[in-house]
Amino acid sequence: MTAFQRKAKELGIVTVINLYERDGEHTYDSSPVIDADGTLLGVTRMIHITDYPCFHEQGYYTPGDKGAPVYKTKAGNIGVAICYDRHFPEYMRALAVGGADLVIIPQAGAVDEWPDGLYEAEMRVAAFQNGYFTALCNRVGKEDCLDFAGESFVCGADGEVIARGAKSQDEIVYAEIDYAKLGESSARRLFMQHRRPELYPDWITKSKH
Repeated sequence: MTAFQRKAKELGIVTVINLYERDGEHTYDSSPVIDADGTLLGVTRMIHITDYPCFHEQGYYTPGDKGAPVYKTKAGNIGVAICYDRHFPEYMRALAVGGADLVIIPQAGAVDEWPDGLYEAEMRVAAFQNGYFTALCNRVGKEDCLDFAGESFVCGADGEVIARGAKSQDEIVYAEIDYAKLGESSARRLFMQHRRPELYPDWITKSKH
């Protein structure tokens, strides 16, 4: 049992961490999910690997090979969208289809990396469209050409932000969430029931050329 597992068991809390995972010759951006009794339920690996100024991740990360798992924990059904994966609606929808009530997003986002308001708006829309809570945890501090922004936050399935951390400061963000409210969400009452998944493969796999 790892130190993370022992601490989760000691405190009786479900824990999602984020780390570099070395597996043979491959390195992954990974998030182990540990249940409240210390059991390692599995590891999510980031699927989509970016490459743009200051984020040259394709030079060292291997794309994940574990899909979009949802874990049945003592704190509900939890999915994980690691950093860049949050930008892909297909991935965020897959977590909803898999039964996620809460999606944890560990990420490294920089100050002013995105247009004003988009940082939160993206996760608000994901929560609204998919009928789950989203909880984004962002790092803080400066590293080379990056200044990480902090501002972690939690969204309800109605798209509203229910808790928010400070900008550029280390801070623990607390939020009370009620899974019973998810049944009232537009996604669970309407969107998920009215999906037409038999149509989508042709639409999203067609080449533009």
